[in-house]
Amino acid sequence: MTNPQTKFTALVLAADRGPDDPVARAAGVACKCLAPVNGRPMVFRVLQALDDSQEVSEKILCGPPESILEREPELKRLIGAEQVKWFPSRETPSASAYHVLQILPEEVPVLLTTGDHAVLNAEIVDYFCREARAAECDVVIGIARHELVLQAYPETRRTATRLQDAAYCGCNLFAFLTPRARLAAVFWRQVEAHRKNPLRVIRVLGWAAVLRYLSGRLSLAEALQRVSARLGFKAGAVIMPFAGAAVDVDSIDDWKLVSKITGAIQA
Repeated sequence: MTNPQTKFTALVLAADRGPDDPVARAAGVACKCLAPVNGRPMVFRVLQALDDSQEVSEKILCGPPESILEREPELKRLIGAEQVKWFPSRETPSASAYHVLQILPEEVPVLLTTGDHAVLNAEIVDYFCREARAAECDVVIGIARHELVLQAYPETRRTATRLQDAAYCGCNLFAFLTPRARLAAVFWRQVEAHRKNPLRVIRVLGWAAVLRYLSGRLSLAEALQRVSARLGFKAGAVIMPFAGAAVDVDSIDDWKLVSKITGAIQA
């Protein structure tokens, strides 16, 4: 497993649908990750959280396109000063992640998140990284109980996967901890198009898992065990105690919500 002294390389996926994205259009920016949240573009909030983390060393930004970088002097400065490495994005987020993972040394643990995770902070990052190491798995995902998220932010609409023990929301936090973890990026490419449809994702695990899911008998532990057995790597999950960990920006309503959340924190 990963040497506990080895810090994570953070990979931030920062490509999207460009100016046609509804959030980008509403904010008047070239791509969604540059939409300002209380005066600060979202992607810079993510990079700051990683800077402040005790668990992260190197930072990699995948996207936005080079044509946009030319118009963003602060991003150009960070990349030029080698404070952040930049890679062009591929056709999909999973393809981007897969490409960068093939380049990085296998012994280096990788934390993957997204450029629209505007509520991310060092506390969230460090908690996830520490717990991911302790899980002794190849790949670990961050999730939060849907109930926790709704209690904190009743106005939000989060996609939830309802398992036997609880309903869970994704947190856009993934840890790739071993050489075998690279297999997970291949799996991700298979399910990426269906990420908003839990049933279609679960179908990748076989019809027995689907039937158990539909009957309310599929637990989180069993789902992870089935992923591990079927796909050749040991999968784990960290249940995050922070409701904000599950809030990214998929819509204009989300953009307004994260502005409200970060505004309250700053106050």
